[in-house]
Amino acid sequence: MTVQDTTHRLRVDGVSKSYGGGPERVNVLADISVDIVDGEFVCIVGPSGAGKTTLLRCLTGLMPPTAGSISLDGERLRGPDARISIVFQDYTRSLFPWMTVSRNVELPLQARGVKRHVRRQQVTRVLNDVGLAGTETKYPWQLSGGMQQRVAIARALVTGPEVLVMDEPFASVDAQTRLELEDLTLALKRDQGVTVVVVTHDIDEAVYMSDRIVVLSKNPATVQEIVSTHFGPERDQFSTREDPRFGELRSHVLGLIRTAQLEALERLSQ
Repeated sequence: MTVQDTTHRLRVDGVSKSYGGGPERVNVLADISVDIVDGEFVCIVGPSGAGKTTLLRCLTGLMPPTAGSISLDGERLRGPDARISIVFQDYTRSLFPWMTVSRNVELPLQARGVKRHVRRQQVTRVLNDVGLAGTETKYPWQLSGGMQQRVAIARALVTGPEVLVMDEPFASVDAQTRLELEDLTLALKRDQGVTVVVVTHDIDEAVYMSDRIVVLSKNPATVQEIVSTHFGPERDQFSTREDPRFGELRSHVLGLIRTAQLEALERLSQ
């Protein structure tokens, strides 16, 4: 996909992250730079333990980088920002089982002091957007895993964020539900114009959903390559995955990750 709007929504500039000090210092991220364009869908992949979730926490302001900076709409990010919403992997921990679907979704609005009647209107709208109209009075434990993750997505979208960040959002659901949630997320991104950043271990998912894929190395993580997919906004689980380019991209990204894994093992053995 060729992105027409070149406005940088998120800019990661020379970000490094380490823990501890002295000889026990652990370097997780090293000099990572990437610009994420307004309305773009970007996936972050890499070897297991490469620091993908650490990068996500820095992107959302949940964790400060050790060096470098992250900016949103040209403004340096110094902590959590209301313009960025997050969907976590484990919906069983992110949703409150004693609250109804409606109460779970309206929490961010309540925290901002939005009036009750406005909250109800926005909750109804966003539940309809994610295909959960009529579930307002149900509890999370009365819903399937896929429906619960839709509730989590609805809660992230109810405030109208500029950027939606997702950490392995479909890892806890079955394969069929995963495909449905992929298509739901693509539809929401297309219809609402939100910028989406997803951390995933699933290479097929990254190729299917992304405009670009950021491939990380390991120990510490650097950007190996940023891969463009060029599939455009309209995608289909059958035709897109059957496109010869899909297999080529999948093999290329997988090859980068395997190379990074082997290089990391070689460094450990030296």
